[in-house]
Amino acid sequence: MNTDAIAVPAWKTPLELILLGAIWGGSFLFMRIGAADFGAFPLVEIRLGLGAIILFPFLWRERARFDTRLGWRLAGIGAINSAIPFALFAWGAERAPAGIGAICNALTVMFTVLVGVAFYGERISPRQIIGMLAGFAGVVVLASGKTSGTGVWLAALAGTTAALFYGFGVNLIRRHLAGIPAGAVAAATLLGASLLMAPLAIWGWPQQPVPLRSWIATVLLGVLCTGIAFVLYYRLINRIGGPRASMVTYLIPLFAVLWAWLVLAEPLTATMAVSAALILSGVALSQRPRNT
Repeated sequence: MNTDAIAVPAWKTPLELILLGAIWGGSFLFMRIGAADFGAFPLVEIRLGLGAIILFPFLWRERARFDTRLGWRLAGIGAINSAIPFALFAWGAERAPAGIGAICNALTVMFTVLVGVAFYGERISPRQIIGMLAGFAGVVVLASGKTSGTGVWLAALAGTTAALFYGFGVNLIRRHLAGIPAGAVAAATLLGASLLMAPLAIWGWPQQPVPLRSWIATVLLGVLCTGIAFVLYYRLINRIGGPRASMVTYLIPLFAVLWAWLVLAEPLTATMAVSAALILSGVALSQRPRNT
């Protein structure tokens, strides 16, 4: 038994999970605000850079573990697990309510299982298959919806593709970066992703002055929702394990919709509610162990 877990009050872990869900739910609000003025690539570059700065002490502490070959591997995983999905979510945030991306983000758990089955020979249970079918049905429902008379299927497609990249990223990290502390891996992948994104960010940098509101949202996206949130997430993983920590996936869409409603007055449509129920139910089934 984890002795560190014994010393932690019973209320602390649920509270930190809720806090993390609230922070990551807020990331979709901040993307929605910042993307309108920055555009996807500059927004993501600032997010990656600030997140890497916050996590850099973890990387510095483990610097002896890193060599050139590992650096290229980290850069590739950084592109798959950070740069590309962040850009897809930011692109979607320019075109649809914040809740759309957050609901699609919940598919990460199912795509992680699917990639493991397709590329690494992992086994899958009938319950997990049912869960995936429910999740993908939720995506279809979500893509069919409209907000203010405008279709959201492109944003739903972008968010689903981003979740697919996360699914690949989780499997790659699990199999190719085992033994390296998670905080150092996160810092290195964010740093590598920011270097890859820099030319696109420079090319797409806004020509007009960016309002203070968007600057604040973008800085919070990088510092709070990327840097600090990763520290909190890895602390939870060390305390309660990855599967239990990933339960935060259920909370992110709820908080994303709540923040968007409170701050931007974005409505929760019936289509979003139905799709969220299907996707989260699918996530719950896909997370169940195979022997239950």
